[in-house]
Amino acid sequence: MALDFPDQDISRLAMQAELLDAETERELAIAWRDRRDEAALHRLVTAYMRLAISMAAKFRRYGAPMNDLIQEAGLGLMKAADKFDPDRGVRFSTYAVWWIKASIQDYVMRNWSMVRTGSTSSQKSLFFNMRRVRARLEREAMARGESLDSQQLRERIAREVGVPLRDVEMMEGRLAGSDFSLNATQASDEDGREWIETIEDEDAQTAEMVAHAHDNATLRGWLVEAMGALTERERYIVTERKLKDPPRTLESLGNELGLSKERIRQLEVQAFDKMRRKLEAQSKEVQEFLA
Repeated sequence: MALDFPDQDISRLAMQAELLDAETERELAIAWRDRRDEAALHRLVTAYMRLAISMAAKFRRYGAPMNDLIQEAGLGLMKAADKFDPDRGVRFSTYAVWWIKASIQDYVMRNWSMVRTGSTSSQKSLFFNMRRVRARLEREAMARGESLDSQQLRERIAREVGVPLRDVEMMEGRLAGSDFSLNATQASDEDGREWIETIEDEDAQTAEMVAHAHDNATLRGWLVEAMGALTERERYIVTERKLKDPPRTLESLGNELGLSKERIRQLEVQAFDKMRRKLEAQSKEVQEFLA
């Protein structure tokens, strides 16, 4: 699949695109999924190019051309539309965010001068989070009146991101040659605008926050309804095994309830079976959670 309009027209078309309500969005998604209706796909994708462009703008700091970032965001949006299941009960914008971001991140990493295709997931996490985590740790240390040397800072970054220290040391070296001051003036800007002014606020936008809150509330409602079909003992086992972090072991629950590990496992399977039946007509996402 490919975008059907030139780079220079994408932003203009996105700003003029309609805002879809939930029912129209669902109808378009069904038309594409069931009948491969390309007109429906084009309308759905065009309506959410504004979201794709907004996300692409957040990655301008990595030096990639904005048109390329928008194209990659558009490809992620197309992939999301192709894989979206309208029967799951969530808005397309919520589902598409992950695909758009993944597409842009993969492009940035492929074209970064020091980080090549084939990086591990830990390197990818470091690449997009290391500077932000470092800055926060330095601010927190300064607020406590603490002085961190380079080694201590690297160790704290490793713990914060959850990666080995050697990965932090490697990524630090890779990123060192590509830093520049965000307070530097753009050469092409006659008004003396600094690069930092081009970075979009990464805080969640109101529409995204509302969509995520709606989806989370829906999932919680399904879970509460399904849990209501269980006995008190079954609810306790499911809560301890699936809703606690870290989850309880079969052995520890067995010791507490005076049952064997095998009996706890049987009760857990029995509880999940009840919940599946209760949620049979509900979201596939919840059913996969219980698998």
